[in-house]
Amino acid sequence: MNNHVNKVETMTEDNENDIPEEEPSFAELLDAYEGRSADALQVGDKVAVRVIAIGKDAVFVDTGTKIDGSVERAELLDDDGQLTCEVGDTLDLFVVAREEGEIRLSKALSGFGGLQMLQEAHESQIPVEGKVQATCKGGFDVRLLQQRAFCPVSQIDIRYVETPEDFVGQTFSFLVTQFEARGRNIVVSRRRLLEKEREASREAFMADLKPDTLHEGQVVRLVPFGAFVELAPGVEGLCHISELSWSRVENAGDVVREGDRLTVKVLEIKPGEDKQLPKIALSLKQVGANPWESDIERFKAGDVVPAKITRCAPFGAFAELTPGIEGLIHISELSFIKRVRKPEDIVTPGETVSVMIKSVDRKERKLSLSLRDVGGDPWQRLPDKYRQGQVVTGTVEKKAPFGLFVAIEPGVTGLLPKARWQDAADAGRLEKAKPGDALPVTIESIDLEQRRLGLGPGERADGGGNWQSFAPSGGQSMGSLADKLQAALKAQKEK
Repeated sequence: MNNHVNKVETMTEDNENDIPEEEPSFAELLDAYEGRSADALQVGDKVAVRVIAIGKDAVFVDTGTKIDGSVERAELLDDDGQLTCEVGDTLDLFVVAREEGEIRLSKALSGFGGLQMLQEAHESQIPVEGKVQATCKGGFDVRLLQQRAFCPVSQIDIRYVETPEDFVGQTFSFLVTQFEARGRNIVVSRRRLLEKEREASREAFMADLKPDTLHEGQVVRLVPFGAFVELAPGVEGLCHISELSWSRVENAGDVVREGDRLTVKVLEIKPGEDKQLPKIALSLKQVGANPWESDIERFKAGDVVPAKITRCAPFGAFAELTPGIEGLIHISELSFIKRVRKPEDIVTPGETVSVMIKSVDRKERKLSLSLRDVGGDPWQRLPDKYRQGQVVTGTVEKKAPFGLFVAIEPGVTGLLPKARWQDAADAGRLEKAKPGDALPVTIESIDLEQRRLGLGPGERADGGGNWQSFAPSGGQSMGSLADKLQAALKAQKEK
């Protein structure tokens, strides 16, 4: 037994004469010095006690009263048979028996004891250890203190139970919620104990929870607008879909899955209304650095970089250079080769393309991108490839009342006016031409500034133009070829 009195000072006669009549007696002073009365502890109370000694079969604890308590050593062993406490540790135990000069405590009632002890456990709400024997209609058969009890399936756990068979054979602590018909109808609940533990844990966690702190949690469920993360038992926060990643997220399941453990940042804590739990806003992306601050220096105007098309809009396509850094390819910057009516005609979300960075606005966090500039403007190469009077074969793109639009190469289209058809050697061919037909045309004018190409018939009625179809594309004139031919003939005659 623990003796808390180490020294009692002897009062002098003079001091005794000064004691007022209402001063407590020596016995009362002794009781007050030694601590609260053992009567303050009742069977079923849960108390925090301090380990003061460890014996062979029992662990002795200071109950805070004049009487020390004991708990069976076997209750405090782990799965490997090692004691889980040492002198000085604090334990949370239940008072299971209080007799003169002795207080017995336990983590929960277990072993033998019969109906009387179960009834006492029911009245005092003391946890009882039991083993799940089998599943039955609506719940489980549980064996505790050598008695049969019923646990509804809704009371075996806090969360919904999908596979009841997983609990069979396991040992848990239960509360006796019903004890009727002299023990022939015993109902127990594990859920109530878990809820009590969760509430105590929640209160302790919430007392220290603050914005801008990082916490590890587990994703417990996904919703269209984000993911709920459990930070502690009974404490959940919402990570909105916009806070899951610096990249644009359409579906939370693309970033996280139920059961994932991750570190999140607390953004805000809003008190709940009408006794509801507080609302906690979380962020996954803000655990790391903002790429517009950490990675943007890698990208400069004029760079050609790979980018992933994330989405299309009527005015263009958005492309991501790196997670969190996204730019716009305006519809006018998608192609030099064809007229773009909608971005989907050129690119598809999820596709990776090469783009040129046209401008970087770090302050507004905007990027202007170009897809067409990567391949270059074919109009700028026209003077090096074609000359006035050259005959080339093009492809009819469109037939209009005023003429034919003919492409001489991808991205370069000219007009063969209907007024010029009469000059063609075969005007009927032009009348019958349709999109996709190959057609010889003569390049008559090139206007780079207005991006216009004037065309004429490739084979004219007056016989002109035929020789030009043999002109080399490198720009060598027919005159130079004739000179070389005459020189070669002259040299052969002289032989």
